Amino acid sequence: MTQASWPGPLAGVRVLDFTRVLAGPAAALALADLGAEVIKIEPPGTGDETRTFPPFRQGESHYFLSVNRGKKSIVIDLKSAEGVALAKDLAAKSDILLENYRPGVMDRLGLGYETLSAINPRLIYCAISGYGMTGPLRDRPSFDIVLQAMSGALSVNGEPGRLPVKLGIPMGDLVGGISGPIGVLAALYERTITGRGRLIDVSLMDGLIGLLAYLPQLAFFTGEDPAPQGSQHPNLVPYGAFPAKDGSIIIACLTNAFWGRICRALGMGACEKDERFDTLEKRRDNREAVNGMISAFTAEKTVDELVALLTEHEVPHAPILGVKEALFQPQAVAREVVVETEHATLGRIPIVNRPIRFAGEAQPVPPAPPVLGQHTDEILRDVLGLSAERVAALRRSNAVA
Repeated sequence: MTQASWPGPLAGVRVLDFTRVLAGPAAALALADLGAEVIKIEPPGTGDETRTFPPFRQGESHYFLSVNRGKKSIVIDLKSAEGVALAKDLAAKSDILLENYRPGVMDRLGLGYETLSAINPRLIYCAISGYGMTGPLRDRPSFDIVLQAMSGALSVNGEPGRLPVKLGIPMGDLVGGISGPIGVLAALYERTITGRGRLIDVSLMDGLIGLLAYLPQLAFFTGEDPAPQGSQHPNLVPYGAFPAKDGSIIIACLTNAFWGRICRALGMGACEKDERFDTLEKRRDNREAVNGMISAFTAEKTVDELVALLTEHEVPHAPILGVKEALFQPQAVAREVVVETEHATLGRIPIVNRPIRFAGEAQPVPPAPPVLGQHTDEILRDVLGLSAERVAALRRSNAVA
């Protein structure tokens, strides 16, 4: 392959994707971004539920487009015997299977791990669900905000003294796009040694608890639940959002070494030697005084003025950008965070690029998210080797669409 045509390190790996909405599709997206061939199996009619989520452009949902780039779509009726047989045939020719139904659903369809591993012992089968395959909540439906609540993440988000607020991004679901691929890639490596695949049980609640980072250990140490801090840090001060004339800015004092730089940048030189503020613990205990002094200064400056001052003194900081501004800031443009690709219905459209790059390799722009059933004939012909007559017969029986 020429450098420009290198699809990624998972080139040649085939993923059979039974997922829908967000948690599972995010996991499949990560594998597609790494170069795997992802075959997305969708039900007849509307396909993945997110195809029906407004707003739309020419009938295409923004939501579906956001997490399905680089995949192929085939429509199979898994309620028909012929459809299930086709799914089994595809599983026999795949390396990885992803599904995010409630535990037990795939078994009832005749597509559970035991059945498919008997057909293809090398198959890596990743089951993603809200609470995992065991425990008293295994059969309970879950959604992003529910998982944020059950994991403790929601309890620490928001302003002090107010009701907790859900995270602005759906991490309760998106954690499936982190935990799922990590497990799959580990199993893919293990398979090079053992020659066999395995079943991977991914709980979104478990994953989100894992993203609580230092907060569980803080609770173990103090015996108390961490409380919402807004954009502030429970133990580091200053750390958070501060007002400016025309917006707001983040300032972060991660270690004691940054305190002097902050004082000099913001014209507070005397505070650098002030014994009330000379350690992390003292600044934490005098949080209101520290934040008050900084806010009084920043409120009189524009964001650009503050960025210049903080940059000069090498203080960790960032202007708070809106989504559109973040996508087209100079750093994002230099990194090609947004690229254009060709969509079957919409023509040239902007999409977010792969988040992982490989130095020295030029990966092509990701293919656009598929329209419903776009690759049905291609997959039946090229993967399963079916004749045009057989494909036509399957269409007549409504096993595929």
